Amino acid sequence: MKTRLSVVAATLLAFVVSLVAFGGQPAHAATGFTVANGKLYDANGAEFVMRGVNHAHTWYTHQTSSFANIKALGANTVRVVLSSGQRWTKNETADVANVISLCKQNRLICVLEVHDTTGYGEQAGAATLAQAVDYWISVQSALTGQEKYVIVNIGNEPYGNQNYSGWATDTANAIKRLRTAGFAHTIMVDGPNWGQDWTYTMRDNAASVFAADPAKNTVFSIHMYGVFNTAAKISDYLGRFRTAGLPIVVGEFGHNHSDGDPDEDAILSYSQANGIGYLGWSWSGNGGGVEYLDMAINFDPANLSSWGQRIFNGANGIKQTAKEATVFGSTPPTTPPPTTPPPTTPPPTTPPPTTPPPTTPPPGGCTATYTVTGSWQGGFQGEVKVTAGSAAIRGWTVNWTFANGQTVTQSWNATVTSSGSAVTARNVAYNGNLGAGASTTFGFIGATSGGNTAPTPTCTAA
Repeated sequence: MKTRLSVVAATLLAFVVSLVAFGGQPAHAATGFTVANGKLYDANGAEFVMRGVNHAHTWYTHQTSSFANIKALGANTVRVVLSSGQRWTKNETADVANVISLCKQNRLICVLEVHDTTGYGEQAGAATLAQAVDYWISVQSALTGQEKYVIVNIGNEPYGNQNYSGWATDTANAIKRLRTAGFAHTIMVDGPNWGQDWTYTMRDNAASVFAADPAKNTVFSIHMYGVFNTAAKISDYLGRFRTAGLPIVVGEFGHNHSDGDPDEDAILSYSQANGIGYLGWSWSGNGGGVEYLDMAINFDPANLSSWGQRIFNGANGIKQTAKEATVFGSTPPTTPPPTTPPPTTPPPTTPPPTTPPPTTPPPGGCTATYTVTGSWQGGFQGEVKVTAGSAAIRGWTVNWTFANGQTVTQSWNATVTSSGSAVTARNVAYNGNLGAGASTTFGFIGATSGGNTAPTPTCTAA
């Protein structure tokens, strides 16, 4: 009887230990970051809450001092924009290794993301999640062994507001491919609808996507712009993940946006009160009409915008709430040199003093075509296709003049204004970036009381 009770007791003890290891805080140090009960833990088993910003590295590879400047303002994490080569110049293995080295030198956790997937299904030329996985596998040698310091964000805003029904299946398949390829990192996944998940596709399928990860080590990322303009919407969305025990971070947000005015104060306060990570957009270099989202004017940490002051120095901001990851210990980690040779002409760590880099990439040309897609008595629907020329562009403006007194009464995927018969359409935040030869479209409803001659539009790139 004594032996039997001992066996039962031992079995129960093993069961309890297994529950703690699976559902609670990790019982011992792991290879890298892990997830349990909706929380993120570093490799020492300490809870880690992201407090940081996004940095557009792929368009400003010479701005390597930004990592130290972001850290100096108190951040513990930086989300780094990379390109897989579908829309912008590919960040090769050596560059990825250098980015990780810069993060580690500055005691920052690196969240690396592929930006080319932005708006797939709606944005012409956008990469698929499968293509993003191909990219990660191609640079895997720079990531292996860095699980303590790097989180892999598979693809930025991987679907627009159209054709997003495949998000759950495609995301689950992408995670499984990365695991099969040997990635042991915590994986981050963005929601569809340009990251804002207003259709609740990610929210309602998060449990099944999490379950599809053999490592159960996936974090969900919501981008909060105009959709999240009230405290109630913010707390409801984030709260549902908390209730479900699923890890959620605010991977991007701003203080204002062309699609509405997000409630940044509520984002910051709710995140702080509930241990939810946040990463503001963005350090510097914004174009296409959203330059107001720059935190540091011209990459200068001594010249913060009002948004930069708010997120770094305000209530519930980075300086007040960030805690450095314990994996950095009391001394900086040893960072071995990259296993692949650096570029033959590495960019300078600071821009040349006489010719500072522009705040946006050099402009390229663009063209626009105007089509009437439907008409009825007194009205019509139009569509304009914008195509970048031989160089990538960061924004566009289309102008035309109506000949028959037509007027625009409603528009989408562009900000449209009129002055008499003259019409001006500008990109919104999510469709201004176009790779060389890539296209996007916007549409509108028009009214007419007579003829409907199609105008000839002109396009100007930013």
